[in-house]
Amino acid sequence: MGKDKKSKAEDKKAVKAAKAAKAEKKAGKREKKQSSKNKDVDSDAESVDLDTVLAQYAKEQEQYHAITEEACDPPKPRTSATLIANPANENELFLYGGEFFNGATAQFYNDLFVYNIKQDTWKKITSPNSPLPRSGHAWCRGANTKDIYLFGGEFSSPKQGTFYHYNDFWRLDPTNRDWARVEGKGKAAGPPARSGHRMVGFKQYIILFGGFQDTSATTKYLNDLWIYDCVNFSWHAPKLQAARAVPDARSSFTFLPHEQGAVLYGGYSRVKTAVGVKQQQQKGKKGGSGGSSSRMVLKPRVHEDTWFLRIIPPFSDAPSGALPTVSWERRKRPANPPNPPRAGATMTFHKGRGILFGGVHDIEESEEGIDSEFFNQLFVWNIERNRYMSLTLRRLKTNANKRAAQQSNISRRERGRADEEELLANLKALDLKAGGSAIADAEDGPSELKEQDEKISEKPRLYEFPHPRFNASLAVQSDTLYIYGGTFEKGDREFTFDELWSINLNHLDGVVEIFRRELQDWQDSEEEAESEDEEDEEAESGDEDEDRSEFASVSTAPTSVSSPTISKVLPDEDPGTTEVISALTDTLPHPRPFESLRDFYARTSEQWQTIVADKLNEKVGPVEKTPKEIKKAAFERAEEKWWDCREEIRALEDEQETAGIGEVVSLADKAALGSTGRRR
Repeated sequence: MGKDKKSKAEDKKAVKAAKAAKAEKKAGKREKKQSSKNKDVDSDAESVDLDTVLAQYAKEQEQYHAITEEACDPPKPRTSATLIANPANENELFLYGGEFFNGATAQFYNDLFVYNIKQDTWKKITSPNSPLPRSGHAWCRGANTKDIYLFGGEFSSPKQGTFYHYNDFWRLDPTNRDWARVEGKGKAAGPPARSGHRMVGFKQYIILFGGFQDTSATTKYLNDLWIYDCVNFSWHAPKLQAARAVPDARSSFTFLPHEQGAVLYGGYSRVKTAVGVKQQQQKGKKGGSGGSSSRMVLKPRVHEDTWFLRIIPPFSDAPSGALPTVSWERRKRPANPPNPPRAGATMTFHKGRGILFGGVHDIEESEEGIDSEFFNQLFVWNIERNRYMSLTLRRLKTNANKRAAQQSNISRRERGRADEEELLANLKALDLKAGGSAIADAEDGPSELKEQDEKISEKPRLYEFPHPRFNASLAVQSDTLYIYGGTFEKGDREFTFDELWSINLNHLDGVVEIFRRELQDWQDSEEEAESEDEEDEEAESGDEDEDRSEFASVSTAPTSVSSPTISKVLPDEDPGTTEVISALTDTLPHPRPFESLRDFYARTSEQWQTIVADKLNEKVGPVEKTPKEIKKAAFERAEEKWWDCREEIRALEDEQETAGIGEVVSLADKAALGSTGRRR
């Protein structure tokens, strides 16, 4: 008996010691986290020397002693990268730079990728002399050469506490993939550092306009014009007539080549605006009256104007180094422009017209939040007529005429197949005489091409445009539009698309998915730092926490919903005959696909309150309701409508998920809902 008591006492001591060790370990872990957090803050302070960080990148780059091409997977997700068609090879696309922000840290890239269109392969180019990591840069093809020129961009510390803007100028030889730093000659050293600018080639010149600079105080938007002479290797800022108007400062605009210069459309900036502030009447003072004052704030501005930059090169008998004559001419507002106006809508050039995709329209409801609408429409801008037109996809026709045409081609195919079999038989006979090389060569070549064609034809083809986004990278090669990446926002989270799509601009016969990968989770460094502590606490609490988690898992949402359709007996018909009326066809506000009840009410609350107020006014006799009661009744009406439409909205969500756009919403709500499943 005494032995049992002793063993129990020892067990109690062991348990206490284990608890003390666990508590000490937990305290040490928290201290380690706090020191690591402080270290991150210190490392991202304003005093961080980004030149030292970039010097480290340059030192790492010295390990490459020659230009190499290595087969690789598609690029990692990134935004604000640049995509361009190889001017020396109509079968290639170049992708360079960009950045990726996951909610905690930002990563910048300086890798150059080459996509081979026919082979559907990617290669990564490594070079001992290439630009440093950046995003928001600009590049274009030299009009009189096949070289590609790049200028500027930005770089930031991982926590984005400090920013760096470039003012370097580079030339890329698309044939041998060689980068060369271009040093300007003459009096002008070149444009100051910036990002968000645009460049375009015209004859022997590279034209650069606009952009912005981040300073410690504010963001400065630019409207200066610079021209680089590719023959005389010099920058200059042309003198403009003082009496002529010039475009306002802006970034992220459209800049396209023209036979006589270049054309500019749209853009984004923030401008100072006076906002009125009401002054409440002072209490206790007779005759006091309320007044108003104003304060200056920065308001976003989406530009919708169009400009033509006329460039007249020097005459042939002009002295060497003569400068071209440059002037801005304001054009009329384009006909049928995208409505509403949108920022982040990117455009590329194709046969005298611009191809525009995506964009976002922001509605500032208050200083606390902004409601945004994203687009995935495709427009074509006829530059000469200054007119926009929406492009739509065309499904493959399967009518009787096409079937008849297919039947008429069968006889020709059979004849061709017979001729091919006869040719192969003759080659085989020759191969038996010559030693077996002729037939092998004859079969290997066509089979390889056939495999490549089959590989490309097997790509998924959709008949809806990719998910709405802004700041996608566009390029046109051989009448085919390529759409890479882009960004979508959901609340405070932003998601970078990791995908490449192609659209044949001649046929518009669907969107081909070249590659598409799952979106990465949005991270929050502070939440991650606390997650391990919560896990430790859950492990210590044992069964008590399990009971609590089971209680917390009970949902307050209805487990079953009413049908979104209403059965109505038709007049003068059999009582058994009913007509199905959709809940989405009335005049009430409707929820959108992947829209939660909370988001639906936030978007339509004013409409529901108006509906409730109108219903009250229709009643006989005075009905007094407080604003709180009206809001409550409005929410109940919105909730009822949301559930009535749920089944039909689910069908729409399923259709969109088959088009590859469902992951955005599921990832956006994963952290908020505490679930790894789909949003609904």
